[in-house]
Amino acid sequence: RELGVRGLMNVQFAVPRDGRGIFILEVNPRASRTVPFVSKATAVPLAKVAARCMVGIGLAEQGHDHEVLPPYYSVKEAVFPFAKFPGVDIILGPEMKSTGEVMGIGRSFGEAYGKAQLASSNPLPTGGRAFISVRQADKTALLVQVATDLRQFGFELVATRGTAEWLNASGIPCGVVNKVKEGRPHIVDMITNGEIAFVLNTTEGKLAIADSFAIRAAALRFKVPHTTTLAGARATCLALQSGREIRVESLHQLHTELRQS
Repeated sequence: RELGVRGLMNVQFAVPRDGRGIFILEVNPRASRTVPFVSKATAVPLAKVAARCMVGIGLAEQGHDHEVLPPYYSVKEAVFPFAKFPGVDIILGPEMKSTGEVMGIGRSFGEAYGKAQLASSNPLPTGGRAFISVRQADKTALLVQVATDLRQFGFELVATRGTAEWLNASGIPCGVVNKVKEGRPHIVDMITNGEIAFVLNTTEGKLAIADSFAIRAAALRFKVPHTTTLAGARATCLALQSGREIRVESLHQLHTELRQS
């Protein structure tokens, strides 16, 4: 069927957790911030390709009728203005809160993710004591993997009572620290005193989110590396695993390699 629009279109998809089908939320006849990211990642100038399509030069005629698989990883990370607005919760929802984006490229996902975090002013933890407090749904094998990795990187683990009991029962040594409502000294005191090097805090439910707000606010205020998702914690571990030495490679060099592959 002939489409009414030729050129760049921004498409938003929704994929159910059970993997049954893909739903299209919306299609807008415009470019997005993803376009320059993908262009840099694949060495394909999408804006130029789209402009040629608009005047009748098809993809096959332009030589873009095949999939591009770079021999490196590219990670796009959002930049948030939380540090400029004291009192704002860093928990994310469906709203667009980002004010920009950065890009990290590496030979492994961990390396690319680490560079993206560095560029977004959210550097990786370098060692010390890691604090973990997760919702019940996140007490899974993935949490065991994250906790095990953190210990292998030399971190001492502390957690709120429920999370600590679960980790200890899973064979991972973990100390207990009070929640704010359980009395002092509590986790916010430890963050304020510089005793915490990394915060993993996942939560759900209005009451639980309100109760843990002080933890996230303290981590932000004292610039403690933090994440509010288990996937983010796993990515952090992969970045630590890739090493702390930053390898600098130019886009020209990477694109030349890509075209020759």
